[in-house]
Amino acid sequence: MLALSALGLLVAGSVAFALQRAHIVQRIDDSLQRSVTEFKTLAETGIDPETGEPFTQASRLVFLAMQRTLPAANEGMLGLVDGQVTYTASPSVQLRLEQDAELVARLGPQAGGSDRVMLATVRTPLTAYRVVTVPVQLSSDPAQSTFVLAYDYDAELRQLGDIFLTYALIGFGSLVLVGGVGWLLAGRLLAPVRLVRETAQQITDADLTQRIPVSGNDDISALSRTFNDMLDRLDGSMTAQRQLLDDVGHELRTPITILQGHLELQDSHDPAEVESVRGIALDELDRMRLLVDDLVLLAKAERPGFVSLAGVEVGQLTDDVLDKARALGQRRWMVDARAEIRWPLDSRRITQAWLQLVANAAKFSEPGSTVAIGSAVRGDELRLWVRDEGTGILPEDQGRIFDRFTRGSNGTRAEGSGLGLTIVSAISAAHGGTVELASAPGAGSTFTIVITGRPEAAADKELTAWARF
Repeated sequence: MLALSALGLLVAGSVAFALQRAHIVQRIDDSLQRSVTEFKTLAETGIDPETGEPFTQASRLVFLAMQRTLPAANEGMLGLVDGQVTYTASPSVQLRLEQDAELVARLGPQAGGSDRVMLATVRTPLTAYRVVTVPVQLSSDPAQSTFVLAYDYDAELRQLGDIFLTYALIGFGSLVLVGGVGWLLAGRLLAPVRLVRETAQQITDADLTQRIPVSGNDDISALSRTFNDMLDRLDGSMTAQRQLLDDVGHELRTPITILQGHLELQDSHDPAEVESVRGIALDELDRMRLLVDDLVLLAKAERPGFVSLAGVEVGQLTDDVLDKARALGQRRWMVDARAEIRWPLDSRRITQAWLQLVANAAKFSEPGSTVAIGSAVRGDELRLWVRDEGTGILPEDQGRIFDRFTRGSNGTRAEGSGLGLTIVSAISAAHGGTVELASAPGAGSTFTIVITGRPEAAADKELTAWARF
């Protein structure tokens, strides 16, 4: 940025210098030409103040012209008669042309041999001049006089050079100032980037607690917030993974211990005991297989593409779930409500979650009791529920039974892996929904899958109080 700024200042200064130089040259030439015009006017209309008559001597005309000319700061003048310096400017004029011998030597022959006004640049060891010579020849005077005006060209340009030297110094100072301020601002703006790098270097799989302090609302602050959000997600993921490994180790340790203990203690020569241990081993291995299957399903639930949404007839889905539920036990199976609507769902996953709730209801209710399912639409929500008349869930358990490997106080280790409700919650979340619970000890429970979205049909027809036995 400093290089670009310096280049810009250099280009601007060079262009301005060239324009000003051309302007100075034009101004000098215009001033000399005006002086020539005034001299010609004086020669044509002027009167010799000594005689009151028109001029009869050219030298008198030159002398009067010099008296009436006020030279500029770097301008001087001479009066030549037959090539010799006859008249000089008043002492107040700073540029003394007569003191430059080479200039006088070059003007003498030129003035004596020419009858035309000449504008030229003359360079001598002292300086360079922009000179105009005006020859004067009167018929009544055989001598030739010359009116000479000259500008110190180098002095004029030297003033311009001084101006642009000041410009260069100011430009350099501006670059220093811009560099200092830019260094401070860039350091401040890029400080979050350095913090991101330093924080990333400090992060390990054992410590994801580092965060970047964020202030402001610029792009760097947004980057810092995004990085912190990523760390939050990574921290949550790592915590969940560690918790999962701890829970899996805890859950698998029990069946492994059971298997190991029975195998170590069995009498291999007793067929009855071998058969008994074999049954226990198969049962524990089957439970471990179910546990692994549930864990694999939960791992898939966290990946994209876990559900494939398509239009599903909710009423028909309700009937299908009821038909499958009837094989889970001798219960009074009912449909509380049936939504006649088409909704974007993954039929296989929703059926799996719904049947998991039905299986839980059958597990914790008595034979012959009522287990009801239902579906309805309320506003932009599709609600799928299972209602039972079972043991219910204690209030202190209701907030944690959806966690992995967590069971209510009325559950036992052998009744499942403790992942069923976690799977239901994961499938609901994959559909953009949640699971609601209404329960009281001894009064049964109602689990409701609530999915927010928009139906594929405008109508919502329900059949209520319809039951199958």
